[in-house]
Amino acid sequence: MDTVVEVVNLIDSLVWGVPMLVILLGAHVFLTVRTGFVQRKLPTAIKLSVSKDPNAPGDISQFGALCTALSATIGTGNIVGVGTAILAGGPGAVFWMWMTGIFGIATKYSETFVSVKYRVKDHNGNMLGGAMYAWERGFARKDGSTPWWARLGAVLFALFAAIASFGIGAAVQSEAMCEVITTNIEGCPAWAVGVAIAVLLSLVVFGGVKVISRVCEKLVPFMTVCYAVGSLVILCINWQWILPAFEAIVVGAFDPQAVMGGALGSTLMIALQFGCARGLFSNESGLGSAPIVAAAASTRNPARQALVSMTGTFWDTVVICLLTGLVLVSTMLANGEIMTGISAETITKGAELTSAAFGEIPVIGPIILVLGMILFAFTTTLGWSYYGNRCITYLFGRRAVVPYQVVYILIAFLGAVGIGGIAWTVSDITNALMAVPNIVCVLLLSTLIARETKHYVYDGHLDEVDDGPIPQLDTK
Repeated sequence: MDTVVEVVNLIDSLVWGVPMLVILLGAHVFLTVRTGFVQRKLPTAIKLSVSKDPNAPGDISQFGALCTALSATIGTGNIVGVGTAILAGGPGAVFWMWMTGIFGIATKYSETFVSVKYRVKDHNGNMLGGAMYAWERGFARKDGSTPWWARLGAVLFALFAAIASFGIGAAVQSEAMCEVITTNIEGCPAWAVGVAIAVLLSLVVFGGVKVISRVCEKLVPFMTVCYAVGSLVILCINWQWILPAFEAIVVGAFDPQAVMGGALGSTLMIALQFGCARGLFSNESGLGSAPIVAAAASTRNPARQALVSMTGTFWDTVVICLLTGLVLVSTMLANGEIMTGISAETITKGAELTSAAFGEIPVIGPIILVLGMILFAFTTTLGWSYYGNRCITYLFGRRAVVPYQVVYILIAFLGAVGIGGIAWTVSDITNALMAVPNIVCVLLLSTLIARETKHYVYDGHLDEVDDGPIPQLDTK
């Protein structure tokens, strides 16, 4: 088993090496420029996210699509993932997570734009979208046929996304829920937690996107506000350490050895690597996952839903991950025993660091952590079950959906009882693999994105209806 772990860690270090960082950050910066720094339209985007567009084509509301996407992105990456990044890359990793969020807003906008523009309908008239359909329709020949290379890009994205759903969506989240529950409820067996997760998942997952979106519309705002308020309370308790924490995060981004006495033993490259990897794991900008559900939204043109979707990256990384990073770093600075535990290697995992940090705050700390972890992780399993569902439908047709859902729920159970440990690293690998065909597709379509963004967003045509035909496919 140790050999397998070593091999997986080696593959992870290779896929998340310099080339991947250049592709990811380069795409974020390039698309920021190509979209005219669309981040400045955040106020408009936030306003649109809570409005309805009832007469527009689609299966769920814009807000429902956003909440479903947020359910998949606001998860363990916002809590445990931040702790993992800090342990590996030092406080500076939080800075690079934040940067991937700020510039990643433009990437989330762009990938959602093409997903909605090139969406199709299934045999029942339900919307289907994502990078696989953008590859097929965005590069189709005049006769309607798809070049082999575009078909390959579509298949690779759908395949990697389906595989990734078992890791990032099922095993990792289930393990996180089980760990926090069994740690705080003495005598609670892991198998019982696994069964409970499987039963709750079954009640929602088999209901399809409309049921998933309704559940997420209720849970996501509640859990996000509660976690944010709780984190702000902790920061008020640690108020004298907030500025030092900011300093440690910013300085550590460029000189990790200069903060905390170099106790975390990080380097600039490691801080950058883990910050970007966990940033992508958290907000999924460039991953191509959120656009899959965005394609189901009721929207009159691609730009409106693209603006709504990009707010997800803002809330997820620019707000929630930053709050978690400040809570962890300020608590580490305020409590020397945590740094002693890191140096003595009694704290070696993100979950252990997060538990130790939140545990330093009497009463409220553990409650915030437990409730946040359970709700964040569970809603992530819901969102990713839908992503995998759509990718499996593309690859094998609708008859493969129920078998996929059964396997997905089984893996969620297995994650609770022991396979989740290596799943973090496997998730990093599959995230990178699905990100590549998605980013390539978006970059190749960037001229179209820039042209139509100017028309809809900057020339005042956001209310214009895109009356282009939406093809219907036979997905039997």
